[in-house]
Amino acid sequence: MSLHPQRTAPAEGLTFDELLERIRHEGAYPTHERTDEVTRMVLAALGRQLPDAERADLAAALPDEAARVLTSDPSAAEPLTGLRFVQALARTTGEDPATVRWDTGSVLTPLAGLVDDALLDRVIAALPSGYALLFGRAELIPAA
Repeated sequence: MSLHPQRTAPAEGLTFDELLERIRHEGAYPTHERTDEVTRMVLAALGRQLPDAERADLAAALPDEAARVLTSDPSAAEPLTGLRFVQALARTTGEDPATVRWDTGSVLTPLAGLVDDALLDRVIAALPSGYALLFGRAELIPAA
């Protein structure tokens, strides 16, 4: 998993299957089905963490099916740090937290490469601490 997502062509015209292929490559998943399952799990959970404006703007930058998953449950969940987000997904899925951390980064790092820096900055700023690393970015802490 790359800590420095490469900017790619905008998501315009990118299909959901092409996005899944990028995620499959990033996460080294053996099958399309496993990639689809992980992607839907992470996007749905992320959508519940994002405020309406950032969720809508991120959805607009994604392929249609990814946007539908991201916005499928408009009810806001309790705000979770990046660590707690991973832990909650692990509890929900019954997977090991280390596996879920890998899955989350494998989905969010390629997404970071699909959106412009300004939108990604807004998305990360709208979330509690700990999400920057999940998107493949360093998390900078302001000096006191």
